[in-house]
Amino acid sequence: MDIPVRLHTLSVSSYHGGTTSSGTLKIPERLPFPLAGKQVLLVDDILDSGLTLATVQERLREQCQPASLRTAVLLHKRRPEAREVVVDYVGFEIEDEFVVGYGMDYQGYYRHLPCIGVLNPSQLPRP
Repeated sequence: MDIPVRLHTLSVSSYHGGTTSSGTLKIPERLPFPLAGKQVLLVDDILDSGLTLATVQERLREQCQPASLRTAVLLHKRRPEAREVVVDYVGFEIEDEFVVGYGMDYQGYYRHLPCIGVLNPSQLPRP
């Protein structure tokens, strides 16, 4: 982007070590971002159940009151979403499989891979 950009990060999780969403979201109670009246682009790695993304969108709108909020995801799983969520930009649609690599992990493993691949349960690390 050839415009002034400020970047904020937020750590949110609903997997808690498994390969399916737990339905319980870990997210900070208050978001410390000065976004009131700003144009905001929320970027996420993957749209799966919709739980995480919909909750973060709601919190940003309620607590930060941006002028606009658009959402981009790298991957969108082809599956019914537990929560309806609006996404403005999608990189790729994928099948309903657990993927790792390119920053996405399974219990801390595989995040370093320079590509995105489907997790093979027979190749999971032993505790």
